[in-house]
Amino acid sequence: MAEASSVGCFVVDLPDSNSAIALSGLGQKTLHRLEALTGASLALRGLRLEIRGRSAQVERATALVELMRPLWTEGQAVSQVDLQAAMTSLDTGRGAAHAELSDLVLARSQRGNLLRPRTLRQKVYVEAMERHDLTFAIGPAGTGKTFLATVLAVRMLSARKIERIILTRPAVEAGERLGFLPGDLQQKVDPYLRPLYDALHSLLGPEKTALLLEKGVIEVAPLAYMRGRTLDEAFVILDEAQNTTSAQMRMVLTRLGERSRMVVTGDVTQVDLPSGQLSGLVEAADLLEKIEGVSVCRLTSADVVRHSLVQRVVDAYTRKEKR
Repeated sequence: MAEASSVGCFVVDLPDSNSAIALSGLGQKTLHRLEALTGASLALRGLRLEIRGRSAQVERATALVELMRPLWTEGQAVSQVDLQAAMTSLDTGRGAAHAELSDLVLARSQRGNLLRPRTLRQKVYVEAMERHDLTFAIGPAGTGKTFLATVLAVRMLSARKIERIILTRPAVEAGERLGFLPGDLQQKVDPYLRPLYDALHSLLGPEKTALLLEKGVIEVAPLAYMRGRTLDEAFVILDEAQNTTSAQMRMVLTRLGERSRMVVTGDVTQVDLPSGQLSGLVEAADLLEKIEGVSVCRLTSADVVRHSLVQRVVDAYTRKEKR
């Protein structure tokens, strides 16, 4: 519970030591970040967080702490990404909408972390996947495009809304050189599918993932394996779709069967196709955006949820491309 103690000071009472540790961060790093963002002074004294400064600074810092309440009350660490997303929401007058993110817990990871959209555009993306049979997610690296789709797919599988999950991506870099790589065909393409395995392992753990793969409940395969199939009662995720040709994109989109849905993700700034060849993702998003049952979600560097440096790298390259 929070209470005003004096002019220029606000006190937030924390429920337990786990909340205090989660809010303050290792070496009180999170509190220092809050101070840098707001100009207020924050001091944790037992289970009391004192926020001091000018009225505007105290108000801003308090609002940020309150927006982060669903995280720290659960003992979940507050990251710089979470702080920046909350700050952006406050600055754009969408603090109330940001507070609703806490109600969208999709799952809990193997490490015990609550998995939910962390930015407002991620929230829109999750809601689009829930409401549409075909969703395109276009944005830079680190914006959670593939991970959130995998989380939702696993959730729907657990709820028996689908019978299987199919994860696929083009192995563009391999091309005609697959034969020079060691191993059988699956071993040759596995390196290109590793990000999809990583997402499954974080959600289900390696053992359960391996069991579901063995049973065929989860299928991870290169895009070429999709030709000629009808994918019924499935959640299909096409990753790295910027590297599909127009023909490949048309092929995979027409595989969608009864009671299925598909999510197509990609970063149109990282196309590895031969120079001058149109990306199937760019074409499909433009062509299908206004069709009923289709949603196109565009994420930006502000939605990057990896290391904070990734956001700055993305912004630097974006500025270079605009020159």
